[in-house]
Amino acid sequence: MANLEDVKNVQPLADFDWDEFENGGKVEASKEDQEKAYDETLNKIQEHQVVEGTVISIDKKEVIVNIGYKSDGIIPAAEFRYNPDLKVGDKVEVYVESQEDKKGQLVLSHRKARLQKSWEKINAALENDEVIQGYIKSRTKGGMIVDVFGIEAFLPGSQIDVHPIRDYDVFVGKTMEFKVVKINQEFRNVVVSHKALIEAELEAQRKEIISHLEKGQILEGTVKNITSYGVFVDLGGVDGLVHITDLSWGRVSDPHEVVQLDQKIKVVILDFDEEKKRIALGMKQLTPHPWDSLDPNLKVGDHVHGKVVVMADYGAFVEIQPGVEGLIHVSEMSWSQHLRSANEFLKVGDEVEAVILSLDREERKMSLGLKQLKEDPWKTIEVKYPVGSKHTAKVRNFTNFGIFVELEEGVDGLIHISDLSWTKKIKHPSEFTQVGADIDVVVLEIDKENRRLSLGHKQLEENPWDKYEQIYTPGSIHEGKITESMDKGAVVTLDEGGEGFATPKHLVKQDGTQAQLGDHLPFMVIEFVKDTRRIILSHSRTFEEVKDDYKPHKQHTSHKSETQKIENVQAGTSLGDLDVLAKLKADMEKGESK
Repeated sequence: MANLEDVKNVQPLADFDWDEFENGGKVEASKEDQEKAYDETLNKIQEHQVVEGTVISIDKKEVIVNIGYKSDGIIPAAEFRYNPDLKVGDKVEVYVESQEDKKGQLVLSHRKARLQKSWEKINAALENDEVIQGYIKSRTKGGMIVDVFGIEAFLPGSQIDVHPIRDYDVFVGKTMEFKVVKINQEFRNVVVSHKALIEAELEAQRKEIISHLEKGQILEGTVKNITSYGVFVDLGGVDGLVHITDLSWGRVSDPHEVVQLDQKIKVVILDFDEEKKRIALGMKQLTPHPWDSLDPNLKVGDHVHGKVVVMADYGAFVEIQPGVEGLIHVSEMSWSQHLRSANEFLKVGDEVEAVILSLDREERKMSLGLKQLKEDPWKTIEVKYPVGSKHTAKVRNFTNFGIFVELEEGVDGLIHISDLSWTKKIKHPSEFTQVGADIDVVVLEIDKENRRLSLGHKQLEENPWDKYEQIYTPGSIHEGKITESMDKGAVVTLDEGGEGFATPKHLVKQDGTQAQLGDHLPFMVIEFVKDTRRIILSHSRTFEEVKDDYKPHKQHTSHKSETQKIENVQAGTSLGDLDVLAKLKADMEKGESK
């Protein structure tokens, strides 16, 4: 049924007979004319367009809307849930889905009309940089879902406020103002921001605040954010940073140790950059420097207690009071001269006692020492390690010429390779011992100035060459084994313990073959030099010069038989050999006369 407004707008028929009507005559219009006149009173609508209608009825399930068409449209009440104040007579926008359904009913949708109009409004808001209102429906990953004109938009967590948000849930259910910052037309995605509104407002405020800032100015602010490198402070519309090194005169490993979120603190402006809007703040500068309150009576040589706060390979920094630190260099941790890392002696958190080695109050520097707590072992080295004393040392490292050992921390010594053994010819110390092993030594010499001891190992035993001098007399014959062979000859280990050398010509056997490695044969001593510990041997002499049976170590036989043998072999000897034999014969005859 048409409403009263539509009736008022009815136009008279052009061919109506008014005279007949006034005289009481019967006037009849054709049925076609009547339908035409009625149709002209109705709106002409098209499907899939948005039109405006009037609410004519409301109940719990349906809302009936008249759009000036021959029938009214029925819309589910749920589509108007967002507007609880809807009443009869309100104008609403509707989307014409169909002029007639199977029942001949006009099909309308308020939700689709809102959606289509909403996209138009949202695009216009982005284009015109307009402020719009939205309802925060729920939380989602990374932010919030906001209802804007019936469209779900995304509000990133970083765009809610200029301050970091710690509790997103407090915003759910709130209606706030936003700006549209991004639209993806293809996927129908909308991103909004509340922070953009605040920033615009704060920008002018920030410029005003910065224009009045001065270095050294003391302000009160609120801790806004805490990071690993410092603390951001809200100064009332503008933020400043207190770097971790400016929180306290002492070392701070975590800013949470000093301040808490939302805490009110006083800060001093250290520096600021108007263009970059950076403000450097300080907290420790509000208190006197700890060096200024350091005990004025403290001096070099005094003992102090402190805590290790930082470690490096070259040393340890020790805090003796908040903000006052001293360095213990690794060279001052031990009397030992071996290069080592400071981490072998100390670790962060250790409580230590140290001696002040240097103190510069102007430069605020202090060097400390640990080893000075113990007496320098070289101060009385002659008392603990006198020449001739015997000790057990630890092998530290090798060189081609000897072994460096440590008798105690800070006391090192060298065993020359020639002082390792009386009898063995050692080419490298590694043949004799190994690093980390214990070795018995005797002190041979003290070099106090260079902090070195000359040590010996072989001196712990009696010199066997004193005994060998009596055993290995030239001309004597001894059993021995070839233990090393080379081009120049062979090394022979004698049964009595000595070691000699035989050249190739003295290694010829009686059958003309050459003696080989491992052969156990009789050898004659043809030369013995005690000073250089040299014994020259010959196997061939034993059968060339001695024709009869022999017994090893012939000096132990009678002088008469030895003399007789010497005389028997004189004819087959060289001039040099004759001199040796003559001397040997004279010695024996001299002994016999005695």
